[in-house]
Formats: sequence, structure tokens, C-alpha cells
Amino acid sequence: MSLFRRQARAQPHADRDVLDDLLLARIACAGGATRPQLVRDLGPLFANKLSPAEWRGRTDAALIRLADESQVRENRGRYRASEDGAMAVARFLGEKEAHARAWSEQRDLWLVAKALGADAAKPNVRKALARPEGLSALIVQKAFGLALREALSPSKLRTALALVALERASETGKAAKPGTLSADDNRKLAAQLLQSPRDVSTDARLIAALSAEQVGAARAEIEMLRLGLLRRLAAGAEEKHREIPAPKRSAPISAKASQRPGLAQFSAGVLNAARFHAEGWPGNRKAFISQVWEAIRTSHPEWGLSEIEFKDMLAGAHRAGQLVLASADLKNKRDIKEFEDSAILYKNTVWHFVRVED
Repeated sequence: MSLFRRQARAQPHADRDVLDDLLLARIACAGGATRPQLVRDLGPLFANKLSPAEWRGRTDAALIRLADESQVRENRGRYRASEDGAMAVARFLGEKEAHARAWSEQRDLWLVAKALGADAAKPNVRKALARPEGLSALIVQKAFGLALREALSPSKLRTALALVALERASETGKAAKPGTLSADDNRKLAAQLLQSPRDVSTDARLIAALSAEQVGAARAEIEMLRLGLLRRLAAGAEEKHREIPAPKRSAPISAKASQRPGLAQFSAGVLNAARFHAEGWPGNRKAFISQVWEAIRTSHPEWGLSEIEFKDMLAGAHRAGQLVLASADLKNKRDIKEFEDSAILYKNTVWHFVRVED
């Protein structure tokens, strides 16, 4: 047995509860998955914890464990789940039968539901998970101990949250009931559950703000909410199949407050993201700026950067020597949109790529 294989088998069993099951959930999708697909599709869930090299190493070790357990089979570089592996995924997702779904459905509905502790087998839950408003509602309902049978409407959820706020403010919990107050008064009460209580103009904005706080997202965009939830699921090595706890106080689930990165932190994050998307040969690998932006937007929502701010900081990092941007010598017509979306104009130069030195 090789040293690498012995090391893979020696990994703590706790890893099995998150990394192995997440990889297996991806492999069990229709068509299986190649190693590059696994690295790309699950990388964002671990990008805040592992460097690209560490992530690739963990992926390889997990694939060896899954193969040793006869849960995956590899043929010509493509991994597929065995019957035992497919049933392991079904158990992980709380199903009685195995299903070979598309990865987008597996990730956005079933794995997100797993992270929430919701039942994705219910059509009304799946419908809610597919909409930003519905997902926001379920996140808030979970966080404040409300049932997850369905996504409550903004008005119903506002009233329920006002009651939570009143019960927390009163030692006896016998303060005036939200039903006796106006909608504006209820909203003001519910807004006390925000990390920084403030007036919110509508119920929808209140729910959006609370949901973003609870998963550490800069905004209540559906991709950011999903990523925050899936990272919570991926971080469950210390507790099997960890779910979002219902906090006793209004602190957000994410321990890190949203904050702009310093130039060194920003540059390191950009280079890590660029390595996943770089193309070319060793010594001349480059990643489109637009692809790096999409990776940063989803992997670091806590930075709260707009695309304009990202490109401005990118140019500043280049001028400071923290990273190197490059221009395109020849433009492939097939990639014209990438060139247009990537362009950063500086004096008489237009940059399109982030250069990767490895």
C-alpha cells in the first residue's frame, strides 16, 4: 500500500461526515464527475478554509477513501457512485431511494435543504428554496426557531419575529402581543433582532437583511445565501451533519462580520481564485478577470465588493506589485464576451487577465 493511500485511510472519520459525503453527492449526480469537476464544483465550499493545493490534496485523499469503501468507481477519469454509494447519498439527504439528479438541483435544493434541516421532499419547500424570497424566509425561520413546513409570507414572518423580539425583551414573555400592534410597530419590533437594530421600510427588506446576517452574506442574493449555507454544511467536521442552530440571541450565524479586505488579503484571495480558472502552460498561466470576479463574488461575500470596486482594487494590487495583470495579445472570437467583461482600462493599457505564477 502506498504512503499516499495509507495517509488517505488515516484521515479522521469526522471528514467522512462532510467532505466525503459532499463529494459523493456530486459524484452520484447524472453522468458522474471527473476530478476537475469535483475540484471546481465543490471548491467554493472550502475556499475560505483551504488553499487550492490543500483542497486538491483533500479531494484526492477523499476519492481514495471512497474507492476503498467501494462507494465510487473510476473509469477513464470519470467517477460514478456504486449502488452502496448512491444509497449513502440518499441517507445523507434523508431519502429512502437514490436519485441521479442534475448537479444544480442536487446542490441548490437538496444540499441547501440539508444545511437548513428542511425537507426537500416537500414540493412547497423545494419551491421556496428556488426563490431568493423563499430561501431568505426559511433561513430566518430556522434561525429563530420557527417551523420549516413552508416559507412564511413576509407579513406572517414579520409578525412571528415581532413575537420573538417581545418574548426576548420581557422576562415573563407576557408583553403585548404583536397582533394588537400595527404592521409598522411589528416591523420595528422585529428589526430589533438585527445585529444592528434599525428601521427597515418593508417586510421583505427586513427578512432579506436578517437572512443575509444569519449566513454571513453581504447581500440577500440567492447565490450568496446558498453559499453561506453550504459552507456551514461543509464546516461540519466537528459535528456530524451540522445544521444551523437556532441562536438564543440575534448574533449572526457567521462569526465574521462583513468587512473589506486589506490589499494583501485581497491579493491572496484573488490569486487563489485565479488558480482554479487559469489556463495555459506552466510559467504562462492566466485567468480571465471576469471569471476571477465571479469566483470572488461567491467565495468572499463577506467582502461586500461590487464589480467596479473589485476591478479598482485589482488595478491597485497590480500597481503595488501584489499580483500581475496581463493584456491579451490576440482575442479569440469565441471568448469575446469574456474579454469585454474582463477589461480594465488603465492609461493606454487594457488588462484582461490575472497572471498565475506556479
